[in-house]
Amino acid sequence: MFTNPYNSISNTTNDNGTIEQATRKEERIEKDDAKTELEPAKRTLPKDGTMKVETIKEEKEEEKPASACSDRYIYIHKIPREFNEELTEKCWLLNKWMNMCQYMDNMGLGQRLPGDRAFSKRGWFSTHQFSLEVIFHNRMKQYECLTDDSSKASAIFVPYYAGLDVARYLWGGYNASTRDSGSLELYKWLRDQPEWKAMSGSDHFLVAGRITWDFRRGVDEDSAWGNKLMILPESQNITMLTIESSPWNMNDFAIPYPTYFHPSKDADVYQWQNRMRKLKRRFLFSFAGAPRPNMDGSIRGEIMRQCTTSRRRCLLLECTNSGNRNKCLKPNYLMRMFESSEFCLQPPGDSFTRRSTFDSIISGCIPVFFHPASAYVQYLWHLPRNFNKYSVLISEEDVRDKKVTIEEELMKIPRSRVVAMREEVIKLIPKVIYADPRSRLERIEDAFDLTVKGVLNRVERARREMRGGRNSSEKIDEEMSWKYNFYGSLQNNEWDHYFVRTNNYRY
Repeated sequence: MFTNPYNSISNTTNDNGTIEQATRKEERIEKDDAKTELEPAKRTLPKDGTMKVETIKEEKEEEKPASACSDRYIYIHKIPREFNEELTEKCWLLNKWMNMCQYMDNMGLGQRLPGDRAFSKRGWFSTHQFSLEVIFHNRMKQYECLTDDSSKASAIFVPYYAGLDVARYLWGGYNASTRDSGSLELYKWLRDQPEWKAMSGSDHFLVAGRITWDFRRGVDEDSAWGNKLMILPESQNITMLTIESSPWNMNDFAIPYPTYFHPSKDADVYQWQNRMRKLKRRFLFSFAGAPRPNMDGSIRGEIMRQCTTSRRRCLLLECTNSGNRNKCLKPNYLMRMFESSEFCLQPPGDSFTRRSTFDSIISGCIPVFFHPASAYVQYLWHLPRNFNKYSVLISEEDVRDKKVTIEEELMKIPRSRVVAMREEVIKLIPKVIYADPRSRLERIEDAFDLTVKGVLNRVERARREMRGGRNSSEKIDEEMSWKYNFYGSLQNNEWDHYFVRTNNYRY
């Protein structure tokens, strides 16, 4: 019989489980052998009101023997600066609601976080969830098999900051043509390049560092959301990398959101993993988020009600729009909460996925999902297909209809399985983090490495099919692409009801 370890929790929180009280007696493990941080000379900060973006030179192909780079060469397209560097140089224009310049520091990692017991001594930054384009570009400049000869390249990287571009025009009454202008101009430039003509763009890839729905406006109406980058004809060939992909389309692939942890050495990762194994987790489950009262079908309100009802077994961090008082924008509060919890609830919000999923994974907290599109059919290059090993799936319909109690469902899981699942989560940490672009991990493959492997494999498959006069994607109904990508077949299964949609004319 499973003995509940949470019954003996001392009364250190109020009924809502506030974080300040919960962390007073929290056990923390610090490593004495942590080395010093990167030299200050390598940091670039704004001076005299002018934003100077730190850059690094691309590594030359001679660094790696030709045999080791066979079928792995990548060419970085030298696109006009207006599509990337000029955007970051005018970083104060990137977001209507906040100044993004602080997040452009340290090659897109953001400003270095001050010391806190929630973090290890180095490798932690205030990273914005939509800064992946800058981080990925700077990592690509360090890629070991770059080439300046595009004819030798297995794939072509297009360093277009698509998310930063469109974000300037998502709010403020801009019309659809303004939101589309950057994408149309980029594709016009690409079509004129000799690299495009080789495979009509099928060997090209780019990172769009926002969710897919910001780039899938299906109607040319000024009131409709986003731009139409991903539905343009050219995009049907390019591999589009996003932090959330569409389950109903074939041309975009989800890669992890950036977290706050960007190690510079393998030892940083190993030390952090060991620390997460030793933590005392004093809460059964936790949730950080805000309700969605105006969103049909949202279960967030019910989740927050259940968390409050569970009293000392659930830790709730309610996000507000109160600026500096919003603790959900403060990494130390979030990380303390995740590190003190066995399970972290990850319900859909404005879209299927959440950055919180990856923050909880690096905290060793077992994610609890309520929809398979929140992770399982998304991050196929980074998360195991056997999702039961590292996560829990509770039907959002059952929660919405009050057929299940989250606490009771989690209490049913034997303690031995909880321990095994947490170990699987901790093993995933390297796969969902992006290392500091100014360094290179030696033995560990991070999210960037796995993404590049996935892209190269996809391009090589397209190249083989092109030579053979085939196109396997033509045989698949895009509406069923989520099923084919995850299961490898189109047979009916228990998840079909999750993916029925009625608004596909707009997105």
